[in-house]
Amino acid sequence: MQNKLFVGNLSFNCGDAELKDLFTEYGDVTSATIIMDKATGKARGFGFVEMSTQQQAEAAMRGLEGREFGGRNIHVSIAESRDKRSDSFSRNRR
Repeated sequence: MQNKLFVGNLSFNCGDAELKDLFTEYGDVTSATIIMDKATGKARGFGFVEMSTQQQAEAAMRGLEGREFGGRNIHVSIAESRDKRSDSFSRNRR
């Protein structure tokens, strides 16, 4: 398992700082990034958080999955590698 988490179903008003604050309850956050739409500059409703250790990432995932944050129940899971994600995307597009 890795230390990087995918966080989905975020409020479109959530910023990097709010996301980081949420996860610091479970340990040291090395990065927290909300993904922005390149065309509009608005948040896309998901982001990534990287924790210092695998144990902290696991604790955050268990503690925050389905939790209400910013008026929405967020989804927290292990982030898939880009290679794995692009392979499944191309298979589904055929």
